[in-house]
Amino acid sequence: MKQLSRKICLFFILLVPFSNLTVFSQDLTGIWKGFFMSESGQFYKLEFQLSHNKSYAASGVSYSYLDVRFYGKATMTGSYVKNTKTLKIKEIRTVEVKSVMGGMTCIMNYTLTYSKSGNEEFLEGTYLGRNEKPLSVDTSFWGDCGGGRVSLRRVVSSDFYLEPFLRKSPPKTPVTKPPVTTKVNPPVVKKPPVVTKPASKPVVKTPVTKPPVTTKPIVVTPKIDTSSKIVAPPLVKKPVPENIPTPSVLKSRANELVKILTVNDENVTVKLYDNGEIDDDTISVYMDKKLVLSSKRLTASPLIINLKMDEDNSEHELVMVAENLGRIPPNTSLMIVESGEQRFDVRITSTEQKNAVVRFRYVKPK
Repeated sequence: MKQLSRKICLFFILLVPFSNLTVFSQDLTGIWKGFFMSESGQFYKLEFQLSHNKSYAASGVSYSYLDVRFYGKATMTGSYVKNTKTLKIKEIRTVEVKSVMGGMTCIMNYTLTYSKSGNEEFLEGTYLGRNEKPLSVDTSFWGDCGGGRVSLRRVVSSDFYLEPFLRKSPPKTPVTKPPVTTKVNPPVVKKPPVVTKPASKPVVKTPVTKPPVTTKPIVVTPKIDTSSKIVAPPLVKKPVPENIPTPSVLKSRANELVKILTVNDENVTVKLYDNGEIDDDTISVYMDKKLVLSSKRLTASPLIINLKMDEDNSEHELVMVAENLGRIPPNTSLMIVESGEQRFDVRITSTEQKNAVVRFRYVKPK
């Protein structure tokens, strides 16, 4: 009896951690590409190929590489928690390793948070490394290979071999037979017999008409009171909007709307930073088709743009143009908008084919 109760307790203990995992409607299946950076500042490229079965389970492979000096591929398994949008996934073992630097091989344990900005999707967070030892008794622990920061973005193509679970077979076209049609003879309609009547001349009576009686209208001339004069209100000329020609870079590239921000303060401050590693991303910024920043490099110090808004000037459109893609494509930035007590964080991605658009709308507080 005691053994049975212990088994029941053990079953519930094992069940509790899984009770917090809920089904996630967002499918993470696909290719995620970016980087991880160690605490010492060493930078590696990173790619995930993930399979997400629309429940808490996730699996896949990871590729980490440092140009020609290091390359590694590992299998992964993990889970996703809907409430916190957290993906916890760890590498099980390495299946391919090429290294000219020597040393031990490490596997990683990732804690990443899902987010979306416009049409761009991100997985960002931290990692801990562990020495992968080929010993029967493993004495390693997560963190003995250090840790750092991770940033990944969903992409459509891989730099490596595409895993079978990401290959989609073309759908089979169903063979449909043409519908069988049967000829239906139209019903025979009998025509009614033609009845002929003898022709006769109709008798037409000419009516007697009297000439109409016409009366002249009586015209009454109103008296005009000239004692008081009506003064028309002065005409107020509204300002004519300035017709600014569209710059060629806004015509030749697609302009994708990232965010619409509604502000309640007339004074708006826009700050632009590099989002991630400082990799020489360079941008130009147009405000209502006017060039306000030209070929400026994104750094950890902000590029600042100030806006003045009111009810007569209630909308502005900011367009960010990538002048290059930096060392790590694409051109990414973090926009922080401050308006009174309001604050907005917007992640922006632009390429040589696509500009990023953010619209500002002013609504006077009640």
